[in-house]
Amino acid sequence: MHRKFKPILRATAFLLFCITIHSATSFAEQPVIKLWPSSMPGAKTIQPETEEPKDRINHVSEPTLTVYLPEKATATGMAVVVCPGGGYKRLAIGHEGWDVAEWLNSLGIAAFVLKYRMYDFGHPAPLQDAQRAVRIVRSRAAEWDIDADKIGIMGFSAGGHLASSAITHFNWESYPAQDKLDTASARPDFGILVYPVISMQEDITHKGSKRNLLGENPDKELADFMSNELQITTETPPTFLIHTTDDTAVPVENSIRFYEGLKKAGVPAEMHIYKHGRHGVGLGTGHGAVSTWPGVCAEWLKGLGD
Repeated sequence: MHRKFKPILRATAFLLFCITIHSATSFAEQPVIKLWPSSMPGAKTIQPETEEPKDRINHVSEPTLTVYLPEKATATGMAVVVCPGGGYKRLAIGHEGWDVAEWLNSLGIAAFVLKYRMYDFGHPAPLQDAQRAVRIVRSRAAEWDIDADKIGIMGFSAGGHLASSAITHFNWESYPAQDKLDTASARPDFGILVYPVISMQEDITHKGSKRNLLGENPDKELADFMSNELQITTETPPTFLIHTTDDTAVPVENSIRFYEGLKKAGVPAEMHIYKHGRHGVGLGTGHGAVSTWPGVCAEWLKGLGD
């Protein structure tokens, strides 16, 4: 190798090292709130939490919200609870959590990254965590300069199933009230679903997510109850969906059926289906046309209430 390239390579390596350190530590630098400070419904002992690598969490025994607040000068009063994906088996906390929170902050939106319980607990633990998260944000809205009527939920892949559960099952009491925070409404004011698992129906579901959430052979009544395209009502909040046609992990029909259900119920909805894009692209940076979805979503968020 010519010696003139060595300084360039060293500088590039240092830059990549700095980026890696930022990614690995950004989560730890933010305030973290326990969802259940005293009594957690369905509490039990599971394996210790592990992070392998640093942007993926394999077990959650203590559900939390990590708080990302925007600069006060740009704050819109809007907030979003972010649910990373991972098939209810792990959490892709990096590119579907921290990175998304920073993007939302750039729009002046407060973000709350949810670490929710998964296969170690099964249904209804993830939904309990999501409902509790919305209630906490709404109850403490004044503290964080948030409009209590502008609190949404966003999810990726299996996190999209959780988010779509939150916007369709908000009236279902998934746990007994623990404290005064649970007097707040669990209904999100809007939903953002990114290549989401929606259905537990065998023809289009993501089988791993279904198994990890509902068990090996759930009965039809439970599978139907957690097939969120079947649970849409006129009270379901406005929803934005994105998916890709060639998603080989979660069929695009999940988003299509949910959109059709929203349209039939008269719920404001917007869906963008891209031709190409692998499952799990997060914000889509560097992945061609699908990388435009955050900008389109930002415009949709500006138009909420129109």
